[in-house]
Amino acid sequence: MHLWAERLIPKHEPEERAKHMKRWDGLVEGYIKWSESRGLSEATLTGIRIELDRWGCWMKRWRPRQNLEEVDGLMLIKYVRSRTRFRAKTTVAGVTSKLRCMGEYLVQEGVWTKNPMRWIKGPRLDWRGQMPKRIGKEHLKRIWDAASQNRSGYQQHLSIAVLALLYGTGLRRGELERLDLAHWKREEGLLQIDGRKTGQERNVPVSEGIWRCLEAYLPLRQNLLEKRGVISEPALLLNRAGLRMSSQSLGLMVHRLAKSAQVPLVSLHQFRHTCASDLLENGVSLPEVQQLLGHATVVTTTRYLQIADPERARAMKQHPLNDYLGLTEQPERRAA
Repeated sequence: MHLWAERLIPKHEPEERAKHMKRWDGLVEGYIKWSESRGLSEATLTGIRIELDRWGCWMKRWRPRQNLEEVDGLMLIKYVRSRTRFRAKTTVAGVTSKLRCMGEYLVQEGVWTKNPMRWIKGPRLDWRGQMPKRIGKEHLKRIWDAASQNRSGYQQHLSIAVLALLYGTGLRRGELERLDLAHWKREEGLLQIDGRKTGQERNVPVSEGIWRCLEAYLPLRQNLLEKRGVISEPALLLNRAGLRMSSQSLGLMVHRLAKSAQVPLVSLHQFRHTCASDLLENGVSLPEVQQLLGHATVVTTTRYLQIADPERARAMKQHPLNDYLGLTEQPERRAA
């Protein structure tokens, strides 16, 4: 992958060309390693690399060719426009963010004296206007039924444990992937969640149902490790080879269950949305849901009030329209 080769130097200088090839490759690899040290997932790193590939190919076709040090804000704006034409705001924001972070790394490495992307702002995204996608109760039940009908004993207990963790605790995809056996505090009924996303570890209490699902899965996990000869594997959730399940594998497993249950496309994060909204709907306070999900501020948790607000629901039950319709439950509501 030699992205800047033809742009950095003339064609009649092969030795200099090879030198600059190695230089760009080194910058890309250095940036990827730096991003990995920040705790970014493999899927995110792959997205960054793909975006850098696109950026490099576009710059390679630029005329007249310019050195990397000569890249300015105008060129970057033209790339963002060509890359994101007819795309959603989220795509524009993602591309802008990736280029801005790479620019900061180039400044850190002394390639740029300043980062032109620092002053190029992407579109403002208001997440409060986006309704979290929730899984309906009937769809949840069908997914659970599909998991329980798996013919493989290990896969059955694994999928049920995964569903229990996703819906019961609202774990993020990365948090689920990084769970180790040591993070399961059996006696206390607690899961220790790493703080890679928020910078703070947290202990999540589990219900009796989740406790039973995990305890039913663990003996089969131990049998698999002994069969594969990888006893030292620390991961809680294992694939058939006895190795840690990646976030992609977890997502694929849930997608297969949803397809088998004839449920519309379900993502792992939808279980987190459903967990939060169902808890709020059943009267759990906003700060308690915030602590369970690991949100840094309660403001982030308030987005779920758009789809589950028990106080608002109780208020609407006392609407005068109920008197006009002669609903029998109205007196009881007034008394409450």
